[in-house]
Amino acid sequence: MSVTPPPIKTEIPAHVPPELVRAIGLTEGPEFLAAPHAFMASLQHTQPPVFFNTSDNIGNAWMLTGYDDAYFVLRHPEIFTTRGSVGFPRSPDDWFDFIPLEIDPPQHRRYRGIVDPLFSPKAIAKLEASIRALANELIDAFIDRRECEFTRDFGRPLPVSVFLGLMGLPQDMRDTFVDWAVGLLHSQSREVAGNSMRSIAAYLKDVIADKTRHPDDGVISTIVHTRPDGEPLSDKEVFGFVFFLFIGGLDTVFATLNNVFLWLAENPRRRQEIIDRPDHLAAATEELLRVFSVTFAGRLLTQDHELHGVQMKKGDKLTCILPAANYDPAAFEHPQTIDFDRPRKPMLAFAGGVHSCMGAHLARLEMRVCIGEFLRRIPDFRLQDGCRIEYYPGGVVGPKALPLCW
Repeated sequence: MSVTPPPIKTEIPAHVPPELVRAIGLTEGPEFLAAPHAFMASLQHTQPPVFFNTSDNIGNAWMLTGYDDAYFVLRHPEIFTTRGSVGFPRSPDDWFDFIPLEIDPPQHRRYRGIVDPLFSPKAIAKLEASIRALANELIDAFIDRRECEFTRDFGRPLPVSVFLGLMGLPQDMRDTFVDWAVGLLHSQSREVAGNSMRSIAAYLKDVIADKTRHPDDGVISTIVHTRPDGEPLSDKEVFGFVFFLFIGGLDTVFATLNNVFLWLAENPRRRQEIIDRPDHLAAATEELLRVFSVTFAGRLLTQDHELHGVQMKKGDKLTCILPAANYDPAAFEHPQTIDFDRPRKPMLAFAGGVHSCMGAHLARLEMRVCIGEFLRRIPDFRLQDGCRIEYYPGGVVGPKALPLCW
């Protein structure tokens, strides 16, 4: 399957009012890369609720920052479709959909029904003991050194290892898989992204062929051998399904963990608050997920639509800046304050509607276990002296490295 990167189209449609055109540097500009979440929180005050962002790297699109607007978009796929909205390089002559993300209802349920049981709360709860054991095994390896590079030693290997086990993929290729994902998700070069995608595609085609011959109880094998409506999925359906899950499982949780542990390292009083209230860990985790959400939601308009007096046209691209929406003061009082007793309200770290993240239950469990076990064993830690926190550009927001000591 070809994965030749198509050129980014940066034309500004004639119907876009010039006063709404911006170039804010989302995912790539110096202000964003200096402090991504502070930058996205500031959009509530520095930009209108609907504006048109231009970018040579990610393309041009309408941007939404409001909670209610994002909530509406995510729950109306008949107006805002996901089909063709993912910007990863694919050849128009050999197209495949990222399944189930780029499939709207009613067909969407056919695919989600295959994997939802594997990621249900009941199924995920069975993993807690093994995730906790893995967390402590990782901590054992560095606790006596009194320092770690959090990303390499804990934040990345835990969620990625759990994910590879679920998928039925080899643990000894973990670092290679992560390198491919970083090249695809964070490179500002279309060539690098295309090369990463080709490497992933070639590998996954071999894996799919192997799972076809040798079934196991992993997610990939389940997809390969499923028979919804009594018929197997086509080769392209299987490939697009496996490819999407592969990318979705390698980056988001460890990026979130990096963001959270950076904050914990810099806020010892709040860290102690979590330690002192272990029974409140689920609520604390939910608030941290709100404040440090890491992804965006891209859509295409299927029809003309007006929002805040702005006329958008059929075929326009649109992005809900979900981290910004989670800082909307109309939805969350004092949104930049991390309040572990905040009244429960759906936040948008896992998007919403039919395309809500299928791995949300797993991500929440991994976050709770990681925070709880690390603070239990290493309650007092800080950033290493002289370290400089740098962020990846791209659509999954998190530090490149996080050197800690205690």
